[in-house]
Formats: sequence, C-alpha cells, structure tokens
Amino acid sequence: MSLVVVQLGQCGNQVGQQLFEVVSTDGQNGWSESKHYWNISRERFFNSDTDGIPVARAVLVDMEPKVISHSMCKAANSGHWRYGAQSAFCQKQGSGNNWASGFCVHGPRHEEVLMDLVQLEVEKCERLSGFVIMMSLAGGTGSGLGTFVTQCLRDRYPHSLILNQLTWPYGTGEVIVQNYNTLLTLSHLYQSSDALLIHENDIIHKICSQLLNIKQISFMDINKVITHQLASVLQPAYTRCHVTKYGSNPLGDLLESLVTHPEYKLLSPMNIPQMSDTSLQFSTFAWPGLLKHLRQMLIANTKMEAGIDWRVTLPSPAAKVSQKRELHFNTSLANLLILRGKDVQEADTSCFQEQGLYASWMPVDSAFSLWRTPTSFNKYEKSATVVSNSQCLLKPLDCAMKKAWDMFASRAYVHQYIKHGISEEEFLDSFTTMEQVIASYSNLGLCR
Repeated sequence: MSLVVVQLGQCGNQVGQQLFEVVSTDGQNGWSESKHYWNISRERFFNSDTDGIPVARAVLVDMEPKVISHSMCKAANSGHWRYGAQSAFCQKQGSGNNWASGFCVHGPRHEEVLMDLVQLEVEKCERLSGFVIMMSLAGGTGSGLGTFVTQCLRDRYPHSLILNQLTWPYGTGEVIVQNYNTLLTLSHLYQSSDALLIHENDIIHKICSQLLNIKQISFMDINKVITHQLASVLQPAYTRCHVTKYGSNPLGDLLESLVTHPEYKLLSPMNIPQMSDTSLQFSTFAWPGLLKHLRQMLIANTKMEAGIDWRVTLPSPAAKVSQKRELHFNTSLANLLILRGKDVQEADTSCFQEQGLYASWMPVDSAFSLWRTPTSFNKYEKSATVVSNSQCLLKPLDCAMKKAWDMFASRAYVHQYIKHGISEEEFLDSFTTMEQVIASYSNLGLCR
C-alpha cells in the first residue's frame, strides 16, 4: 500500500526531500531480498513515469517559493528520483511565524487548490495506506497551515490514516512565539491526527555533534538524522501480522502497534547505531550489545547512545503498588522495536518484553511489537530502532506549555493571533487539551 507525503513549510519540505533521497537509494544492494525490498519501497513512496525515473508521491506546500524550488531542483539533480511537475503549491507571502495566519487565513483561502493536489496523488495510488504530513511546530506555515491541511484531510478522507511528523523547535529558538505555535498545533492535531511522531531539534543537534562529530552543524545535517530515523520506521519490514513477508500497510501496522488508546498519540523514535562514516569503517556490531544499549536509552530517556545513564533501572517487583515510580524512569504504554540487517533472526529481544517497562494496565503482549528484515539499512550492517509511546516527551512538552502560559498570562503577542481569527477562548481550550495530555502521560507511571 502507498503513502502520500504532504510537505509543509520550510522544515517540512527540507525533511521531505531528504526522506525521499534516503528511501530512493536504500536497499539497492543487488541481491534478491534487497530487490524485493526495493520494489515494495518503491511502490510505497513513488509513482512510475514514462522516463523510468521514480516520481515521489508527494505534495509540496509553502507560502514562499524559494524552498520548494530548491527541493525540486535537488530531487531532479539526484538523477534517481524527482517530484511531479504539478505537485507543488506556493505563494509569495509567508505566514510570518504566525500560526493564526497559516490556519485561519492561508488555509481557508487555498483549501480547494491544496485538496485538489492531494487528490491527484491519491488517485495515482492503487491502494492508499494513508498520509504522512511533515511540518515544524515553530513557524506559521508549517504549524498553522499544516494543522489546517491535516483537519481537511481528516474530513475528506475519514477512513484513511494520518501520521504527522513534527519537528520540535530548539528550546532557545529564534521564533519568540514558538511555544504558542506548539500549543495550538498539538492541541488541534490531537483531535484530527492518528499519531504524532516527534523529533526534537535539541536532541538531533547533540547526535550530530557528539556521535557524528560534525563541527559546523547545518540544517541539512539535522535533516539527515531525522530522515534516517524516519525512514527506518517507514521502510518495509516483516511485521507482527506478517512474520514471513513484508507488511503491506505501513501506517496501519504502525498505529496498531503503538496507538492503543486515543489519549496517547505522542511517538518518539530512538535509533542505534549512529556514527560518522569514518568511525563506521572500523566498527562491528552485535545484536546483544545494540539491544542492551537501546533498552537503556529507552528506560533512561536518553535518545542517543552517548551519555546513557546506566543508573536508571526497572522498579523493584517488590515495590508496593501505591508507591510512585522514580521520576527519571521512562514508563511506556507501547514500544515498537524494528531490527534491520544481518542475522536479524538471532537477535534476542526478551529485554524489551518485561512488564516493568510498561504501564501496569497494559499487558506486554499488547504493549510490545517486533518488526524485522534481513536487509541492511542506509549503510549500517545492523541497526535497531525503537518507536516509543511513552513519557519520553513529557519534559519538553511541560516546559513549552509553561512558557506559553507565562506569555499568555501577560497577554504577550496574543493580539497578533486575535487579529487573524484565534480568540483567547481558543487559547484556553488548547491549554486545557494539553494539560489533559500531560496528566495522562504523567499518570502512566504512578500506579504499579
């Protein structure tokens, strides 16, 4: 089944272009398993064209033409894939980092044109798995217009699945209203999206610096790490329901594994190994070591191999039910482990199947899912990814909501949102929604 990718704003278009770059070359190793893998991947992400060059199943949207032109040129210059000639929409006036401008002004004004572009891509799919919507939480076009587009897709395709890939802004970002934009985006998407897969810029920056040894980190470096993790989730694998063949419904399999309750939609990816090309040449990997480190990254909420806190352990089984978990322990609702590479069938994953990792009311059989494929991924002979529906995002979410509330209490910049159609009551409704999300995730670890 196919995915339609909708790229919105500067961030969404840059990440989307890099995602197609990764999947267009991944798995082309020449042997039969990789050929089968590549054929499934190609059907998932690309249309065929008369010139033989795969055409991305994508719609590019921005209120300024520069980023879209750059993305389309980079794709065409790659020589092994491209965007469709009629797959982009842009204007000459941006949203000025104002969420309300994107959501209330640009969205309704251009709704029909945008939905027509999406429909053209949907009609090219033999079978549609759903939509992957790529956007930032900080800016006006990506977050505001992206939220509007998500709601429109939910209304027009009520039975299709929607996954929003969101880039969380730096904690000390340049957009002064980014916490307002984050609040409004998350609260609205919680009503219309099936799941929110979130990458944190601060974490990705540390990976570039500490693991990839990049001295002057660019947005391209950041985007490569994001798309490496994202592609490791979306590329074909033998799933829980298809243990001997590649799963045919990528979003359906993903959401069935992770989003088991409508109050819990926040997904966070962790991937291992991640290293520079120079270090990779002199490195070997074994499944026991990879899985041991990945499990500790999960429970300590480290998200990168460097700096893992090995002091964090599972709560004692003898602890009283009424006792509160240690605050630094990351409790999970559900985890999806994806293994790719050599000798994958020999990997022992029992360390992810302990009840202590999960909320007490969530049985392990439902909470843990395993996907595998013997095809190596993106130059790594062996790689492992965990997508976790857990307390991973509690700290940045709580921090952003507190900063947004402090600004709202003094009515800072609120007039800019009111000007474009967002009322103070809508702000308060958004705060209420996100306070409930924070409470739900906080309560995962309270009762054992």
